[in-house]
Amino acid sequence: MTPAAAGGSVYPTEAAAPPTVGVEEEFVLADRQSRSAVHRSLPVVSAARAHLGGPHVTPELAESQVETVSAVCRTAAELEAEIRRLRTGAAAAAAEYDCLLVPSGMAVLGRSGPPPVLDQERYRALARRFGPVVHGQGVNACHVHVGVAEREEAVQAVNHLRGWMPLLLALTANSPYSDGADTGYASWRSMVWSRWPSAGPPPYLRDAAHYAWVVDQLVATGAALDPAMVYWHVRPSAHLPTIEVRVADVLPDAGTTTAYALLVRALVGHAVETVRTGERAPEVPELLLRAACWQAARHGTTGTLPATHMRECVPMAVGRLIEELWKRVEPQLSRYGDDRRVSAWLRDVQLAGTGAARQRRVAEKDQDGLRAVVDDLAVEAP
Repeated sequence: MTPAAAGGSVYPTEAAAPPTVGVEEEFVLADRQSRSAVHRSLPVVSAARAHLGGPHVTPELAESQVETVSAVCRTAAELEAEIRRLRTGAAAAAAEYDCLLVPSGMAVLGRSGPPPVLDQERYRALARRFGPVVHGQGVNACHVHVGVAEREEAVQAVNHLRGWMPLLLALTANSPYSDGADTGYASWRSMVWSRWPSAGPPPYLRDAAHYAWVVDQLVATGAALDPAMVYWHVRPSAHLPTIEVRVADVLPDAGTTTAYALLVRALVGHAVETVRTGERAPEVPELLLRAACWQAARHGTTGTLPATHMRECVPMAVGRLIEELWKRVEPQLSRYGDDRRVSAWLRDVQLAGTGAARQRRVAEKDQDGLRAVVDDLAVEAP
């Protein structure tokens, strides 16, 4: 849960300089023989830090998880190289302890009981306050930070971004299996994560003062330990000049992660640009956003979703929603030469489906079933 990309306005002083972007990815550690989740994060993290640097690899809530934290990047090439470097280095460290590094929102093959909570004071405090909610976690997400220097601008941009979170979740769903069973969902991770009282869509925020008041109230009521535990799908970072989009499952490969992060950067850029025109975001009720996110988690990109970027919230086919999204992000993507990469990924999702669809295809066609799913996802160690 360590933020990644620091600094940098979404429109830097040099017009040609792309906005800053950083990515955090969470992975499950699976035993190389059984392919089941295994609790070896501390030695794996220690080994990975020796190769990748301390700030770039961290343990997570459960001892079966590892998180990578990218450097601050500006170009697509920098970002993809960094994601590949971190994935490969973490996979090499996992291999030293007979583990696979698996980018799936949930452990495909399950644990023998609840995952041990990492023995750190923060996580012990979470366990004391939230009880079984903590022990049901161990989920793996992809968080994207985009530099936005002004807090007021960031808060207003979040209002414009919140309506796009259901579509982003649908596009990135990558957790159909959990503990050896098909959940029937495309993103079971998002369902498990939504158990936290501070998780889900953000409220409509009047201004930065209102944002600070809401966060203070969440902390005061005990629903959050501190501002960093405001687990909204999109939020101004608690202590960095960034907007953080947290809605996605961890994605299957580095190329897909890069394309998704570039899409997020373009969407944030569009939102900031819209704020600067004085246009207000539609005040879509939080409950409708939550319902749309449930629909995205259940079905992924199949069927329809409410168009929650509009006041009317009319149902649209996901393909039509992607077209609406593209109208908004294409100028930003073209400005930095990212349009072809992102359009290719979106086209692939529409033709071949999400990571969840990929997992199910592998399980259905391979006699090894879910073991084959783990092998297909596992990051190749050097």
